[in-house]
Amino acid sequence: MEYSINKGVNRPLEFKGIRAQYLIYMVIGLLALLFLFVMLYLIGITLYLILPVVGGLATLLLSLVSKYSKKYGANGLAKQAGYKALPKALKTRTLKEMLNA
Repeated sequence: MEYSINKGVNRPLEFKGIRAQYLIYMVIGLLALLFLFVMLYLIGITLYLILPVVGGLATLLLSLVSKYSKKYGANGLAKQAGYKALPKALKTRTLKEMLNA
């Protein structure tokens, strides 16, 4: 009996260079662009104007998401947000200073 080895265990999800949560950002962005396309079409704007606008925004979305995916990695964007929440410095005081304050 032969068993195949699952080599992808504990590795972040990746699709064409876009990793982990950035895939979710890409899907949400594309759904928003689809909604924008439908709304502009229902308003009555011509397709010759809608397609370049939505296509340009889709290109911008893809480039930004792939840039952040390459720059920060799978968990790096959350780490960056955590680093920004840290205080710049810690101040230590003696018990005497705390009682007098």
